[in-house]
Amino acid sequence: MHSTLQRAFTNRCALKVISGLHNFDASRTAAVVKAADLGGATFVDIAADPALVQLAKTLTNLPICVSAVEPEKFVQAVAAGADLIEIGNFDSFYAEGRRFEAEEVLALTRQTRALLPEITLSVTVPHILQLDQQVQLAEELVKAGADIIQTEGGTSSHPAHPGTLGLIEKAAPTLAAALEISRAVSVPVLCASGISSVTAPLAIASGAAGVGVGSAINQLNSEVAMIAAVRSLVEALATDHYRAIA
Repeated sequence: MHSTLQRAFTNRCALKVISGLHNFDASRTAAVVKAADLGGATFVDIAADPALVQLAKTLTNLPICVSAVEPEKFVQAVAAGADLIEIGNFDSFYAEGRRFEAEEVLALTRQTRALLPEITLSVTVPHILQLDQQVQLAEELVKAGADIIQTEGGTSSHPAHPGTLGLIEKAAPTLAAALEISRAVSVPVLCASGISSVTAPLAIASGAAGVGVGSAINQLNSEVAMIAAVRSLVEALATDHYRAIA
């Protein structure tokens, strides 16, 4: 694993900024990568496209993660310079009615490991599974070669309140998954989907080694606002407040 990532996971303060598995727009990807770099993120997660990897490499020295659900896409992206890979960021598929069951995710993991036995591999556990099934799948994924487990759940939550309470409601499914999975596996757990600067410390208190944030940053229309959002998350993860909870 990249030394920067290893250190951040060990210190439980990793921040992954996600531009989107389906985002192949070079200018939008570049804006997210620059915001991650200038805001102080640990690493960035972009679509598994060799041209985007090469572009990102010109904009930042941060580790570059690429996301896909087709193992063969990883091979070219790694050849182009990707530092690690992610099977998942499934959120964008759910609106299309596409589901990822445990058997498929496990098969994708094994196929990817066969193609790329050495690369650092992160795998998302689908939130559509019951919590005990998520834990079981996470354990099987680690046995199959996953180095990082990512949680999700933001798209399944429907906050009933505005403000801080709504942000906590939004994050509840992925926080619950992080708590249960982190107790069951020895690899770092990255809590993603529905996370904000309010709930990032709660993710760490729930056992996560870091958080992944996408839409809270990449939906902003100003690069200044995107950088500020990243910095807010970095500061939230740096706080010692959560240690009193943990």
